[in-house]
Amino acid sequence: MQNGTNICPNIFTSKQNMLGQRQLFLRHLAQTSPAPLALEIERAEGLFLYDTAGKAYLDLIAGIGVSSLGHRHPRVEAAVREQLGRYWHTLVYGEYVLAPQVELATLLAKQLPGLDSVYLVNSGTEATEGAMKLAKRYTGRPDIVACRRAYHGSTQGAASLMAPDDFTLPYHPLLPGIRHIDFNCDHCLEKIDRRTAAVIVETVQAESGICLPRAAWLQALRRRCDETGALLILDEVQAGCGRTGTLFAFEQYGIRPDVLLLAKGFGGGMPVGAFVAPQEIMRVLAFDPPLGHITTFGGHPVSAAAALATLQVLLETDLIAQVRAKEQLFRDLLVHPAIKEVRSAGLWMAVDLDDAERVQRTIRYCLSQGVITDWFLFNDRCLRIAPPLTIGYTEIRAACTVLIEGIQHATTA
Repeated sequence: MQNGTNICPNIFTSKQNMLGQRQLFLRHLAQTSPAPLALEIERAEGLFLYDTAGKAYLDLIAGIGVSSLGHRHPRVEAAVREQLGRYWHTLVYGEYVLAPQVELATLLAKQLPGLDSVYLVNSGTEATEGAMKLAKRYTGRPDIVACRRAYHGSTQGAASLMAPDDFTLPYHPLLPGIRHIDFNCDHCLEKIDRRTAAVIVETVQAESGICLPRAAWLQALRRRCDETGALLILDEVQAGCGRTGTLFAFEQYGIRPDVLLLAKGFGGGMPVGAFVAPQEIMRVLAFDPPLGHITTFGGHPVSAAAALATLQVLLETDLIAQVRAKEQLFRDLLVHPAIKEVRSAGLWMAVDLDDAERVQRTIRYCLSQGVITDWFLFNDRCLRIAPPLTIGYTEIRAACTVLIEGIQHATTA
C-alpha cells in the first residue's frame, strides 16, 4: 500500500509533464467555444503580447478594450506593486476605509458632476447587475428597457437584457419584465412608461459593430426618462475611459446619465468595474434591507490601485487628446475595395467586410503576421479594432499594412 501511494502520484505527474500547456489548457480549462485561438502567451509589454517562441503580436484589440494603456503600463504596475506591499483583501467591500478605494472614488466623482457615489465591483456584468437592482429599489418599479443587439454581460440578469436570444435561449427562462427597443429609434421611446425602473443603453453600441447614437435620439431618451421617472443607465464599459476621444462618451452628446457603468479599460488591465450614481439614488442600497447589494472582492485594493493609476494617467497625459488624430490615420489607411464601411468612435472601429468568412480569414492571416484583431458578438461581418490608447503612428501604419494584406488575402483565397 505504501508503494502504491508513492507510485500513483509519480505516474500522474509524469503523464502531466508529457502534455504541453495547450493540451492541458484544452483538457482542464472550461472552453467557451469549439475552437479557441489557444495562443500560448508567455509575457506582455506595451502594445505587444509574446508567445513561448518569442514571437511578438501587436494587440489591436487591447484584450477587448481592457488594456487601454497597453500591457503592464509602468505607472499601473508601480501602483500594483506598491499596494501589494501594503495589504490585499481585508474584509467585504464597504466595511473598511481603504485608501485605494477612497482615492479612486474621489477622483472619479470629480470627473462626473452630479454622480458622486461609486460602487466598486469586479467586472462590467457585475456593474450591470448592481445597477439593475439599484433602479428597481430606487423606483419601486418592475420593468427594465434595453436595446436590441446590445451586450451588458453574461450573468442571468445581464443576459436577460440581450436580444436577439441567439446566445441566451438555452438558458431561458431569464428575468421577466424586460422590454426591448431599437437603438436610435424615435417611436420606440413610447415603450418607456410608468412601469419602467430604468432604461439601459450603451452610449455607443459595441457588439453590433460600433453603432453611434444620434445626439438628438440620446437627448430625446433623456427627456423621456425624465418624463416617466425612469432612470437612465449608460453602459460605458467599453466606450468609457478615453476610448472615444473624451473621458466618457456621453460628454459628446449633451446629456448626463442617472447611473454610469464602467469596467474593462477602467482598471488598466486589472479586474475592476463600477456603477456610479448620485448619493440620493445610491443610498437606498444601505437600508430596508441593509446590505442591499454586497460583494466580497469588489474594489479589491490592488485592482483599485491599478484603476486609480490608470485614471491619473488619462487625466495627466495627452493620450485622450491624441485619439482623434490616430482614429483619422486608421481611417485614411484602411482603404480596400472589399471594405464596405469603416465605422469608428475614436480608437474603436468596425471594418465592415460584409462577409463572415472573409473576416475569419483576415483574422487568421493577421495573426500569422503578428497582428491581433477580432470580430463582434452581434456582427461577424466586421473586424474589431480597439488598440491601446498608447499606440503610436508608426505602429498604426504597420498594423494597417498587415490588415490590408489580410483583407486582400481573404478576398482572393
